[in-house]
Amino acid sequence: MSLSSAELERYERQMLISGWGVEGQKKLKSAKAAVVGIGGLGCPASIYLTAVGIGRMVLVDKGKFKLDNLNRQTLCWQKDVGKFKADVAKEKLEALNSEIEIEAVVAEITKDNVYNVIGDVDVVVDGQDNWKTRFIINEYCATHNIPFIHAGVSALHGQITTIMPGKGPCLRCIFPKDPPEVEKIPVLGATPAFLASLQAMEAAKIITGIGKPLVGRMLFANGEEMVFETVEVKRNMDCPVCGNL
Repeated sequence: MSLSSAELERYERQMLISGWGVEGQKKLKSAKAAVVGIGGLGCPASIYLTAVGIGRMVLVDKGKFKLDNLNRQTLCWQKDVGKFKADVAKEKLEALNSEIEIEAVVAEITKDNVYNVIGDVDVVVDGQDNWKTRFIINEYCATHNIPFIHAGVSALHGQITTIMPGKGPCLRCIFPKDPPEVEKIPVLGATPAFLASLQAMEAAKIITGIGKPLVGRMLFANGEEMVFETVEVKRNMDCPVCGNL
């Protein structure tokens, strides 16, 4: 796969990164990513994945934009309220980068349809706001050996870890019991924007092969105190999801 003159110019600044270069950009062009949930995390994550030049992307969300999404869901403008999130995101991201292919999927992920919805991708980015769906995606990614970049936010706090099946803990290893669901999560828009930027960075690192992803580690961000902490998280060899990998 080659890069056009326009692509060489578009991605010039990131190709200057040590270890990236033209070959790294070709890897990105050949890759396919899924962003599941086009909300506070999924909007900025998909913007930066589009900007970095991921060749193909699947955007998954069942919902429509609402007025109270506008404080954080950066692909929603006032005129988009009431429209399907995945469709709006596809239109805007294609306007940002016409070099990539984007598929919008308006669907709720379940155990029965997860394969058909996400399909065969190189990385999955977690843009969910509920644990039930996260665990379905986690199991799918573990079963199909797909990296899964988890993030979660609340108020001015957030967390992120990268799950590489068989190389580190999966989400069920880290959370053996389901955390409580929150109907309306309090959130400052800058919080998911920050975590989503890190998710896009992790995805680019995995695909290009540069740097060290957050495998076996979870980064916690405390925006109230501007304190950041990384803690080790370990595999559970008896995990019902990934224990046999």
